[in-house]
Amino acid sequence: MSTDRFETIARAKKVIQQIGLELAFVDAIKENGADGINDLVRQLESALDQETPEPIVEAMTTVRQWIDERVAADNKLSAVTIARLGDWQPWIDAAMMSWEYELPYPPFPEGWRIPEGAPAGPQEASPTPAAVAPSAAPAPAGRARAALLPEQTVEVMPADADAEMLQLFCAEAQDLLQDIEQGVLVLEVNPTDSSSLDSLFRAFHTFKGNVGVMKLMVLQQLAHELESMLDAARRGKYRLVSESITAILSGADILKRFVSELSNQIVGVNTGRTIDLPIPQLIHDVHALLAGESPAAAKSSGGAPPPDAVPAPPPLSPSPSPLPPALPLPDTTGAGNGAESPRPAAPLPVEPPPPPQASAAQMSAAAPTVPPVAKAPAASQAAAPVIGSGIVRVDTLKLDSLIDLVGELVIAQSMVVQNPELKAITSAHLSRCLGQLRGITSDLQRTAMSLRMVPIRSTFQKMSRLVRDLALQQGKEIALELEGEETELDRNIVEELSDPLVHMIRNSADHGIEMPAARTAAGKPSAGTITLRAFHQGGFIVIQIEDDGRGLSPAKIRAKAIERGIIRADEILDDRETFDLIFAAGFSTAEKVTDLSGRGVGMDVVRRNIEKMRGKIEIDSVEGQGTTFTLYVPLTLAIIEGLLVGVGDQRYVIPTLSVRESFRPLPGMVTQVQGRGEVVSVRGRLTPILRLGRHLNTPHTATDPTEGIIVVVEAGQDSRCLLVDQLIGKQEVVIKNLGDMFRHQTEFAGAAILGDGRVGLILDINALVKLKARNNGEAA
Repeated sequence: MSTDRFETIARAKKVIQQIGLELAFVDAIKENGADGINDLVRQLESALDQETPEPIVEAMTTVRQWIDERVAADNKLSAVTIARLGDWQPWIDAAMMSWEYELPYPPFPEGWRIPEGAPAGPQEASPTPAAVAPSAAPAPAGRARAALLPEQTVEVMPADADAEMLQLFCAEAQDLLQDIEQGVLVLEVNPTDSSSLDSLFRAFHTFKGNVGVMKLMVLQQLAHELESMLDAARRGKYRLVSESITAILSGADILKRFVSELSNQIVGVNTGRTIDLPIPQLIHDVHALLAGESPAAAKSSGGAPPPDAVPAPPPLSPSPSPLPPALPLPDTTGAGNGAESPRPAAPLPVEPPPPPQASAAQMSAAAPTVPPVAKAPAASQAAAPVIGSGIVRVDTLKLDSLIDLVGELVIAQSMVVQNPELKAITSAHLSRCLGQLRGITSDLQRTAMSLRMVPIRSTFQKMSRLVRDLALQQGKEIALELEGEETELDRNIVEELSDPLVHMIRNSADHGIEMPAARTAAGKPSAGTITLRAFHQGGFIVIQIEDDGRGLSPAKIRAKAIERGIIRADEILDDRETFDLIFAAGFSTAEKVTDLSGRGVGMDVVRRNIEKMRGKIEIDSVEGQGTTFTLYVPLTLAIIEGLLVGVGDQRYVIPTLSVRESFRPLPGMVTQVQGRGEVVSVRGRLTPILRLGRHLNTPHTATDPTEGIIVVVEAGQDSRCLLVDQLIGKQEVVIKNLGDMFRHQTEFAGAAILGDGRVGLILDINALVKLKARNNGEAA
């Protein structure tokens, strides 16, 4: 089985989704054998490997026990088991996400460890998820319960709702939630910023109105309570503290989870499934904060609910039903916050397992103060409704299809213009028409590509929340500075960059930034700084992640690489080559395994993903001062400008972004060097030669280097000279994938249909530059 955890997680997620679909059609009253679920659980067990984290292993052991008990009994799924599986499936899905992004794992519900055959009182009588975990389950010794109040079971998708309206709601909700999250992080730095308070208040007010229109009353209640807190703060009746920020972020997480589930159900995934949300506890915390109390003070390791608790009603549905009166609150109604919606009380059903994702409140329990995390611009205004804004939302599949068709049109236009029969016609009118066709096609291509260009702002701003949570989790003070957020690049590139940026930000926060005491002792400010910037340079998009932490230690990296057998003890490497060793698979300098790093994965995946985008990554570091990672990625993945070269009768495309220069070598310029093979002196530097025809087993005409052309290509700090027969020209080509048949080859990054209808293979310069010297003396 592959040791790549991302491949393992991808396989496991597919099976987990199938389990969710299977559970959606399970009915305990009808004839339901355990074979289907049992088979899917076996597939999930096979998908996992020896690197699987302990929480997921424990969850797999638990579900295997449940299934085996039912198989041994009557091979049918009982109501209790179905309810347990209904809770287990979203928990394991959340745990997979924690594994993938190296986040804290959701708490493991104590109720799952109770054998199904054990006496459970009323538990067997009710198949609802809330009844699976007994409310009186004792908390582990020495650990306080995360919350006194249970979660609330919420119906996600109204039965009579219009799917198109729900899609519009989800699209605008995602924009509002992004603005909310970013605005809250600004308030954490400056709690009295009136513009940010007003912006956040309007965002929650808009969200409350939208969910009211969609008859999602439970969300309207939550948005109203958070709106009340912000309204009290902007009118000077309440001052936001660190716990207030955590509560607002927790509320945004709840809303985000609901919107994500709703988006899935709209497209048919787990339609009709209810979810449990910690809304009652959060509302109680908001009330406590507005009353001048700390929510943490109201929590204990066990005991009675707070005095203002009310009896538990049945699970709420999105229909606008009468709701009980509000809990007592200070008067915080103001403009836009009057009697627009009822103020229901928080229901208190019996306690189910803890939420599947650790909230910000849980993560901050161990941190008494919130460190500064952002030197960010003022919060953006709340997103305006789509109607009348001049913006049309288009399905991304339609947009990608348009880009593909434009690419095919470019190819067809090139084939027409370069047709030898047309070239033989000497007609001025035909030449003008072909020129006009070429111009229109080029303009259409540029316009179509611009449709997919988006600012990198949203990806950058997501990192603010990540840095905040990392700082809280580690007890560090970290400020994130963002530069160049308006830089635009292809939407597909932005999506591909998300995971590498997460890994690198985590690396800087964990390995780079020191603890406050260590920074102070070294004469640095107690708060570390991570700078994330983007800008254009030479046709590339350049993204830099810079920190002022401890920097990289070449000696320590080299020692660890020798210990792991990555390099030999007698190998001579400069600092840059030594820094590159951190990208080796399984390399880690962490002294102990933590939730953030030290598992031997991460940076190798970063480089692999960047190179998959035909980009490159460089490292600059000064020990004790900091580290800068520089990523170079193309503007788009669909079209590249390439240098067309010929080797015999074959045509190859070299991305011009990787070409430094080309020339025909003179006699005496090419020499043999022991251990390096053929080299040529390029501007005073001996650079190895790779005979492209010989390397690719292609018939070639230039046996003597002076008969061919040398193309100097670069990958990072390294360069190589490719010997080809001829230069044909420079042109833009549309990239085509080679397919699964060629997935194991490393020399080619794709293919392109040329103007004459022939196929030209696009060379993977990173792979060619990194080839080692061959035994026959040829160097790569």
